[in-house]
Amino acid sequence: MSSRSTLAPVALAIGALLISMVSYQCGASLAKHLFPQVGAQGATAYRLGLSALILLLWRRPWRRSGRKRDWRALWGYGLSMGAMNLVFYLSLRTIPLGIAVALEFTGPLALALLGSRRLLDFIWIALVVAGLGLLLPLRGSVQSLDPAGVMYALAAGVGWVLYIVLGKQAGASHGADAVTLGTSIGALLTIPFGIAHAGHALLSPSLLPYALGVAVLSSALPYSLEMIALTRLPARTFSTLLSLEPAVAAVAGVLLLDEQLSLLQWLAIVAIIVAAAGTALSVRRPALAEPLAN
Repeated sequence: MSSRSTLAPVALAIGALLISMVSYQCGASLAKHLFPQVGAQGATAYRLGLSALILLLWRRPWRRSGRKRDWRALWGYGLSMGAMNLVFYLSLRTIPLGIAVALEFTGPLALALLGSRRLLDFIWIALVVAGLGLLLPLRGSVQSLDPAGVMYALAAGVGWVLYIVLGKQAGASHGADAVTLGTSIGALLTIPFGIAHAGHALLSPSLLPYALGVAVLSSALPYSLEMIALTRLPARTFSTLLSLEPAVAAVAGVLLLDEQLSLLQWLAIVAIIVAAAGTALSVRRPALAEPLAN
């Protein structure tokens, strides 16, 4: 087999994953533009509600409901997905996109490093701590972040950990239908919050194109592209590339939302990216090779 034919699937997978990350952050940027009309709660309801509808019509999981399945894991997976998306969008109300993603990313990083005893892994932990120290609010600092926004982003990181752990169990039981069913459960959690906050504004025809854009860019398209990458890339390579997510988010925030980051904040994001990449390259059994849900 020629080297060109060997590299082609890898190049396709890398390109698919990069496009997936850009798509997700463009979707998050578009969702933030909906906040003045329907709030973060309404944008979350749009994203998961319309995504669930698209996936249900496409996958039709009810055709494969005969065998015994682990419904507890599925409900835990879906509820964690819904809660993660809700608190992540709540964080975007007051802190920049790149910083929110970097803070959220500490959840999967902590999961990957859990129980580590090697000196090299403590270096990655130190980098994460240094990054958080540069990002978290400092008293009297002009560049300090909103504490509530920071807590929402860190809560999204906890949700991401639950999404990974429960997603593995749900995937083992429900296969490819786990994403469809989990998204539907997440929608059941978030839609009431959206209705309570935005009310009839959610039914505005002028907002529907933007809502569909959020659903496609943040869920349908990136999930599909990530599956292409997952089937063609080693888990460690997937995880290493995924560590670029905070940088992609930061650039999207600057270009699409006119967000400005200080030099220290950029350094903090870089520290977390390096820690994520280092962890992915050094752990024996990578824990991050899972499709995204935030």
